[in-house]
Amino acid sequence: MPLFLIERSFADLVPTDPETEATIKLVNDEIGIQWLFSFLSADKRKTYCLYEAPSPEAIRAAARRLGVPADTIVEVTGIGPEAALIAAAAGRTGNEAAQDAL
Repeated sequence: MPLFLIERSFADLVPTDPETEATIKLVNDEIGIQWLFSFLSADKRKTYCLYEAPSPEAIRAAARRLGVPADTIVEVTGIGPEAALIAAAAGRTGNEAAQDAL
């Protein structure tokens, strides 16, 4: 399944509590996407999230249901030492991820 990087800008601090994360997982599961990892900016108002999803439209559908932004969605592939970790999180081998990047 394709990998996407989503940039989200928030007016308020991003909630990081377990209840919010459980709600995100529930909606994502219903839509058929998987949240793999996120980076949170130092001011806690922007996130960069790595997702596995069939399409950008599926990511936008989940964002609408959750009431969160999806400002930029870019399909990505991983290269470098961390690519094997990302590929493992997405259920692929490091070699498959490297071939995707070529």
